[in-house]
Amino acid sequence: MPDVVISDVVLFEERPAAGGKKLGVAMLNSEKSLNSLSHAMVELLLPQLQKWQADDSISAVFLHSAGEKSFCAGGDVVALHSGSAAYGEELPNDSCTEFFAEEYRLDYLIHTFGKPFIVWGTGFVMGGGVGLLSGASHRVVTETTRMAMPEITIGLYPDVGGTWFLNRTPGNTGLFLGLTGAHINGTDVEYIGLADYFITQDLKEEVMTALTEVKCETGIGGVMDHFSKLVEPQKPAGNVEAHIDWINSVCDAPDVATVVDQIVAYDGEDKWCSKAVQTLARGCPVTPYLVWEQLRRGKELSLEEIFRLELTMSVNCAKRGHFKEGVRALLIDKDRNPQWKYTSVADVPAEEVEAFFVQPWETHPLADL
Repeated sequence: MPDVVISDVVLFEERPAAGGKKLGVAMLNSEKSLNSLSHAMVELLLPQLQKWQADDSISAVFLHSAGEKSFCAGGDVVALHSGSAAYGEELPNDSCTEFFAEEYRLDYLIHTFGKPFIVWGTGFVMGGGVGLLSGASHRVVTETTRMAMPEITIGLYPDVGGTWFLNRTPGNTGLFLGLTGAHINGTDVEYIGLADYFITQDLKEEVMTALTEVKCETGIGGVMDHFSKLVEPQKPAGNVEAHIDWINSVCDAPDVATVVDQIVAYDGEDKWCSKAVQTLARGCPVTPYLVWEQLRRGKELSLEEIFRLELTMSVNCAKRGHFKEGVRALLIDKDRNPQWKYTSVADVPAEEVEAFFVQPWETHPLADL
């Protein structure tokens, strides 16, 4: 029988595998919250993955989720709300710093794991869920995958390594997705380079069983290729590649205010484009500057430097009020009527933007990455 360790929000299992090895299996287990990534989840995942990384008997790790609706619908921003400051107030505690720092350590660990790391990204894969998926060596999407980095709706920005992976997408798609929070499907996720395999959800257990029957990373790649080829005709039509010329055109400008104007000027009838435009138009006016600057400043940074940059930005988001107001309007009071400090992108002063990039500590909490 597999060795199973049960906790409330994450399940860990070690399945016997070929050559006397084991497959480490971790399952996000908070289906009612769409497996939103909580601090408790991070505190369980980080040490267990570190243990598996150091354990020579573990040949690979498979990360998935309870239920089929959502792999991980983002970070637990409702919990972060209480540790954030409103406009003009002081941070009530260090809970946001602690959460973001540990979350980024977890994401960094997956990027640098050194063993095959498979993530099964079915259903909603948003925000913090993208952070868990993006750094894996074998990234799977399914017919139900709906990915987005919709932080503009809550006054945040695409963190969890977004500075790294959005800078590596085709053309101007990284900037566009960061600005608009557009939803993309499995075909799109493969196209932008954030997934390696499309496999239908009904094959998950078969894939996991097959992974226990191979001995090395080359064998794991063969398993994934096999199942991916079986269901290739079932891949849905994507949106990003179909609109790449428009995306590249509207995102081509020397400053972010012009880019925003060009995107929101869209007056066509395409539903996908229209929804992306609406999200941008209603979003936090500060976020476009954060997206623009994180991509510009992060272009030549190492992965370690990027996570340090993002922790600085995220804690400043918690300090400056935009994030708290965005979460209040969307998820606390649910009035969907955020009272942003600035009424438009054009109104945001340069000193406001620069404040998000000022390190608030003498010693950076991620200095040891």
